[in-house]
Amino acid sequence: MDLRKLKTLIDLVSESNVSELEITEAEGKVRIVKASPSGPVQMVYAPPAAVPVAAPAPTGAVAAPAAAEAPPPAPAEPVVTGFLVKSPMVGTFYRAASPGAKAFVEIGQKVNEGDTLCIIEAMKILNEIEAEKAGTITQILGENGQAVEYGQPLFVIE
Repeated sequence: MDLRKLKTLIDLVSESNVSELEITEAEGKVRIVKASPSGPVQMVYAPPAAVPVAAPAPTGAVAAPAAAEAPPPAPAEPVVTGFLVKSPMVGTFYRAASPGAKAFVEIGQKVNEGDTLCIIEAMKILNEIEAEKAGTITQILGENGQAVEYGQPLFVIE
């Protein structure tokens, strides 16, 4: 989770009447607890844990010594052959200026440097993200209305 996002959450809890806040994301889980109305804020961060689950042995069967199994290989990252447009901030990704409006770009569309590709809303401010390079949009990696992290790939331009 982004350090700026954590600091913002801590400040919000400190300045509000909220005594406890818990957020779970793919990167982990954060729980912020205010000790007292004027006391310090406590934060607990737990990264996601991959807990292997073993199937129970059938009853009456003799357990044979099992060789240590290696975890399955992680899926290979797809090879991207174009220019990646990455999110410059944490926020909410929007493909269009408003709900129901036409998306700024579609796959196969040619864009010029400086063309608006999407909007990222951060702290109630709408930030237009522009193409850093001219080319053709070959992939749209962001999901409309979903949170994005700093540096997260959003588009591929070839």
